[in-house]
Amino acid sequence: METYTTDDALTVMGFGKFQALVLAYAGMGWFAEAMEVMLLSFLGPVVREEWNVSPQDESILSSVVFAGMLIGAFTWGFISDRYGRRTVLLLSTLLTSGLGFLSALSPNYFCLLALRFFVGIGVGSGHVFSSWFLEFVPAGNRGTWMVIFSFFWTIGTVLEASLAWVVLSALSWRWLLALSSLPCFLLLPFFRITPESPRYLCAQNRMIDARLVLERMANANQAALPLGVLTYHGETKNDYTTNTSEDEHLIPVREKEYTLVNAISSKSGAIAALHKLVSHNLLRSTLLLWFVYYASSFAYYGIALLTAQLSDVNKSCSSDLISEMHQKDGSLYKDTFITSLAEIPGLILSALLVDWFGRKATMCCLMFACCAFLGPLVLHQNELFATIVLFGARACGTGGTTVLCLYAPEVYPTSVRSTGVGIATAIGKIGGVVCPLVAVGMLRSCHQMAAVLVFELVLFLAGVACILFPVETKGREMD
Repeated sequence: METYTTDDALTVMGFGKFQALVLAYAGMGWFAEAMEVMLLSFLGPVVREEWNVSPQDESILSSVVFAGMLIGAFTWGFISDRYGRRTVLLLSTLLTSGLGFLSALSPNYFCLLALRFFVGIGVGSGHVFSSWFLEFVPAGNRGTWMVIFSFFWTIGTVLEASLAWVVLSALSWRWLLALSSLPCFLLLPFFRITPESPRYLCAQNRMIDARLVLERMANANQAALPLGVLTYHGETKNDYTTNTSEDEHLIPVREKEYTLVNAISSKSGAIAALHKLVSHNLLRSTLLLWFVYYASSFAYYGIALLTAQLSDVNKSCSSDLISEMHQKDGSLYKDTFITSLAEIPGLILSALLVDWFGRKATMCCLMFACCAFLGPLVLHQNELFATIVLFGARACGTGGTTVLCLYAPEVYPTSVRSTGVGIATAIGKIGGVVCPLVAVGMLRSCHQMAAVLVFELVLFLAGVACILFPVETKGREMD
């Protein structure tokens, strides 16, 4: 009897109307996450002024959001692998939209911190949106579509910078919080029509449900499914084979795979998934991914903070006076807006390279290029030149992070994909928590050279780690 896999079906049907709708929904999720993260660049200073918060307490605002994202990234990843992608899409959207809007009504700073912490947990689901989308995309052009998907993040950052520029000048930070929560609310009416990932359904041995999703996709794309019976070959098609006993070879292939998947979905699912991620076959990839996620998050948010802090710090360190002119005259919004636009050429560059040059080489080159752009900032530079090199650094950093977000889901098998990417994302958020200590702490202490050298070292080591990745996933099936 003829059989076919999910990858075979996706290859035959191609990228069509069905995937475009999935792209729109998942992209809006990333768009909303970008706005909530970019919000942190503007919220702290205005809240400090209104409630007379100390600089130390102001920094806690960003830290609690990243702490929430860290917890959310791991938690949503496990829930996604255990209970399905759609479950996470709904619960995280409800949490982010509801508490995001309520935080605009915060009566005091403590209440604001608590609400933004839970918003951070909701926003930590961003990696599930990207993995869910990638599980519908054919292997041949997955890299290009991931880059296109990442444009939603860039649009979100640019729109948030524009929104802050207008709203904070004319209204207040409460309006900014309320308006920034609207994209999440827009997802809720369309949740009913969102499909479950057929890869997830196959991994759970729900072959009939997976077939129904694929038939719905074929109808929307005006294409036909391959002839035969849908099967799930899981890890028999990739490099992560394990040693089996002689008795195990007597078990049919599909039954053996389902036994493995069901073990991961059992009561000890979290422990089983973690054990698999650090097993002999995945250990090297997992450890390297953890570090590169940490480094890329550290660099990305660090560059955003450098953009907001560098000019003002140079003035204060040279004159020994704290100058707030940089923020009051609106140049903070201008600089942030300009460097946010840098993500567009970064995405275009990664799109040109990722399916031609490969994932590993593209990440490596962009990490080293980001490192090179930041190099001149070890010395004080004029504001124009500093903005130019930060523009280049953010472009390369964005491109490298985009390819990383494509590479990680391709490395892990379906049964632990969201858990694996979730843990890596959570570790990346630690970089987001730590980087303000460098970007703000060292800069405010007039140690610009030391701060930039830390970024240089982290980025250089990340580039080396990309070279050491054991697997190139270009064109490879996700199962």
